[in-house]
Amino acid sequence: MTFDPYAVMAGDPWSAGNPDGYIDLGTAENRLVFDLLEPKLTAPRRVTAEDTWYQDRAGSLSLRVELARFLTGLQKSEVDPADLVVLAGAGPALEILAFALCDPGDGIVVPAPYFAGVDFAFSARAGAEIVPAWPELSLELTADSVERAIVEADRPVRAVALVSPNNPLGQTYDETTLRAVGEVTARHGLHLIADEIYAGSVYSGDFVSTTRLVSSVLPADRLHVVWGFAKDFGLSGFRVGVLQTRNPEIRAIAERLGRLANPSSDTQAVLRDLLADTEWTEAFLAESRIRLATAYRRTTEALDAAGIPYLPATAGLFLYLDLRGFLPEPTFEAERTLATRIFTEARLHLAPGAAFHTPLPGYYRLCFATDPAAVSTAIARLSARL
Repeated sequence: MTFDPYAVMAGDPWSAGNPDGYIDLGTAENRLVFDLLEPKLTAPRRVTAEDTWYQDRAGSLSLRVELARFLTGLQKSEVDPADLVVLAGAGPALEILAFALCDPGDGIVVPAPYFAGVDFAFSARAGAEIVPAWPELSLELTADSVERAIVEADRPVRAVALVSPNNPLGQTYDETTLRAVGEVTARHGLHLIADEIYAGSVYSGDFVSTTRLVSSVLPADRLHVVWGFAKDFGLSGFRVGVLQTRNPEIRAIAERLGRLANPSSDTQAVLRDLLADTEWTEAFLAESRIRLATAYRRTTEALDAAGIPYLPATAGLFLYLDLRGFLPEPTFEAERTLATRIFTEARLHLAPGAAFHTPLPGYYRLCFATDPAAVSTAIARLSARL
């Protein structure tokens, strides 16, 4: 039987009343903002008959209009509601792109490390194969590593996919790096997929959207952007994402396959009204970024005090611990053994780097967007057992 840490943690979770319970710092959810959301989500609201009917295959037009306005501000480039398809999460959007762009066995180049959910989205049903672009001397994205992966792939490559900002590194890409990757993608006649689900969770520096590459680097019909409410709005359980593409063929496929992955009409109405309150939305995102920055600062101060190294982050809900110096040998088996020991002895769940296709063993993703007391307790437990 496969060991399920989540089932174990569910039976004995940490809380103020259960200080010895398991602490989950492996799940990337923004649990810092519900007090901001609660008044909006629980307030009385008007429901029209139309809000209870089937919606357009691309999602309700009223939601897409609000999404286009919101994404225009986030990306700093104009978004047309006609280019959007609303789906039941970012995962289905990525899966639909794999179906649309690839035959089973075709490759999609993804720079490592990357979020493990990409594997499932591209491969589980669509049958596309991930071709990792392995970094050379560090974990940084380079155009050279992407080109090498394309040229050396043992199968036809149809697209390059970026998780931007990066999960698990919690880092953004500057325009020079994105432009270089876009030029490689264009030179090989490939599509570029950009999962920008953390675009609104950049708490240090600026977010540069891949949409800035259109026309000057990439043809508009070869860029496909994915975003969702799960991370930036702390609404992972709502399961609502959006595919943005100017390619009419891709959009038509997304609308057809999306019939199997539609959010409910009521959920679309709730999110439409949320985005329509532009003053609230702007204030919410600004406060969320402040809280993420504060959580990151508190976490890194505790890690520094405990002598636990990590990679600096500027975005997302997590950072990457560098525990290579605590491995008895530089192997992924040693990484797994340490992860198990941390779970059983420190009663702490961290996601090991192998889950994110990290080329070097010894990295662990720590999600800090949760109860500060849980994070500080977890770091104290971890420090005592390393």
